[in-house]
This record gives sequence, structure tokens and C-alpha cells, in this order.
Amino acid sequence: MEFFKELLTIFFTTALLFGGGFCYCTFLLGSGEQRGKRAVQLSGGSLPKEKVQEGYDRYSSFFESGPNGKEMDSSDKVPALVDTFYDLVTDIYEWGWGQSFHFSPRIRGKSHNDATRIHEEMAVNLLNVEPGARVLDVGCGVGGPMRAIAAHSGANVVGITINEYQVERARAHNKKAGLDSMCEVVCGNFLKMPFDDNSFEGAYSIEATCHAPKLEEVYGEIYRVLKPGSFYVSYEWVTTELYNPDDPEHVEIVRGIERGDALPGLRSYKDIANIATKVGFEVIKESDLAKPPAEPWWTRLKMGRIAYWRNHVMVTMLSWLGIAPKGVVDVHDMLLVTADYLTKGGEIGIFTPMHMILCRKPE
Repeated sequence: MEFFKELLTIFFTTALLFGGGFCYCTFLLGSGEQRGKRAVQLSGGSLPKEKVQEGYDRYSSFFESGPNGKEMDSSDKVPALVDTFYDLVTDIYEWGWGQSFHFSPRIRGKSHNDATRIHEEMAVNLLNVEPGARVLDVGCGVGGPMRAIAAHSGANVVGITINEYQVERARAHNKKAGLDSMCEVVCGNFLKMPFDDNSFEGAYSIEATCHAPKLEEVYGEIYRVLKPGSFYVSYEWVTTELYNPDDPEHVEIVRGIERGDALPGLRSYKDIANIATKVGFEVIKESDLAKPPAEPWWTRLKMGRIAYWRNHVMVTMLSWLGIAPKGVVDVHDMLLVTADYLTKGGEIGIFTPMHMILCRKPE
């Protein structure tokens, strides 16, 4: 039996090397060899391998009870939910999507990687910081934006993420990129950040504060740690002016996005500036970066539908062989369903992941 498993392991690893792996949208980045190496290294983040299925079941339970199918009434449950979510999906995101866990407008004639980098560089350009400035990345993930922003601006970027495994991955990537002297990663909750008052010359968050149960709590913390006169820019996940809460299809799409992305509840675009003002910020600019002339951001999600089923078989076998942890197939299914909801939300215009708001802390 073990010999048979070894043969199958060789077979599927070879298939992954030459045929690609699976991912959120099955649009894979990097060389076939890189994809194959990451495929056989799939983990459950900080969860022990034998606990991944249990982690997935625990995550799912958050959305299987309580009002509207969600057990999200108590904000103290949300950090654990988000931490578990990123244990489950970080390897899949990084393998299939790259090191920047966010969307970007498609730019005609540019690759996805180039569009991602331009989207990130725009954020730090809005902050108007000098080289050497201390800038905060709120919800840094594995640090893709952090590295792009540090390299582009010369700023010293400090990132915070609640997930220990992401800290480990980000630090490894920073060192490999030769940017560890400019990029620091801290494990912590962005609702209670371990930083002194008035200690940053700028701050940004890219599709991260949507995980906060109360946006005013994270905005208040960002306000606290910024120096007076400094800027903060955020790309927020929100429902747009086209969202109709009385339309069952709209409600289903929004709930599907929430379930598949560890969100305590999508906010309306109308709420963002009000909340920023409430905590003391001056709102300088606000716009939906997904609107024309921007090209559709969801195009990337629609690629490779046929490949998904091929890859699903591979992942199932990798799980059966014990290479991929038990439960990873469930996570894959969840992300594929969520990709459909995100695509629908983008196509009918009721959801955007890039509602940009630029704020300033008064002098």
C-alpha cells in the first residue's frame, strides 16, 4: 500500500509540475516547477495537519447558526474566525493568487502582476511620504503589498496581521527579496495594535479592514498611531449604490461573499466616510476604483473553469495520499463557490472590493 501511495505521489507531483495546481480561480502564477513545489507543501497554516478538517468545520459553524445563518453577533468571536480562515486559505491564496491577497482593476496591455503592483503603488503615492518614513500596513497578509510599497517608495513598512503563519511567511519573503531591513511584520489584532500613539508617518489598508466587526474600532486605532498631519488610505469591500437589500439575489450574493471571506458583514459605501469622520479623520478623497474607465477586476476569477475540475481531482488525490491535509478539499470548494459570488457581485455592480478613501489626521 505504501509503495502504491509513493507511486501516486510521484505521478500527481509530476502532473502538478507540468499541468499546474488548483487555486482560488485556477489562474496560476509562476513557473510549473514553483507551482508543483507549493502544491506538495500545502498546509493548514498554524493548524497541525490533523486539525485542518476540524478548523474548517469550526469556521463553517460561525455561519451555520444565529440570525440570517451567521453567528456573528458578538464581535469578540470575529478575530478567532479571521485567524482560522487565514490558517485554512493562506497556502491556497499564495500558491494560486500570488503574495498579494487582493484584487486590482485590469489594465489593458498589462499582466495581472503589473496591475497588482500599480494598484499597490498608488496607495503609497497617495500617502505622500518621504523615503525612510515609517508606514503602517494594516492587515498585511504575507506581505506582497508591503514589499512593493517599500521598494517603490523607500519607506520603512511595518505590517500587522492576526495570523502567526502569515507572519512566518511574510518574514521569509521579506528576507528572500532583500527587503527585511525595510519591512517588519508583527503578529497582532488591528483592533488593539501594539504601537505607540503618533508613531507612523502614514498608513494604508488594502482589502483588510472589511474583517473588522466595527470599522470605527480599527479606524480609531489607525487614527491613534498616526502622527498629526499624516494620511491614511484604505481600499474597502462594500456594497454599492446598486445593491438592493430587498432583492433576494442581491442578498444571497452578499451573504455568499461574507461566508467565503470571513466577513462579519459587508458595509455600504455610504458608511465609510461617515465612520472615518466620526473617529476624527478629515476625508480628502473617496471613489470606487472599480468603476469605468477601469477594466473589470473580476475577469481573473472567471478564468479556468474547466481546469478547476481537473485540479479538484488532483487535490482530492493529494488529500487521500496524505500530502494535502484532510479538509483542504472542503476549503477549495468553499473558495470556488465564493469566487462565483464575487464574480456575480462585480458583474451586476452591487459589490466592489476597491472603494478607496483617503483621510488625513488633523494637525
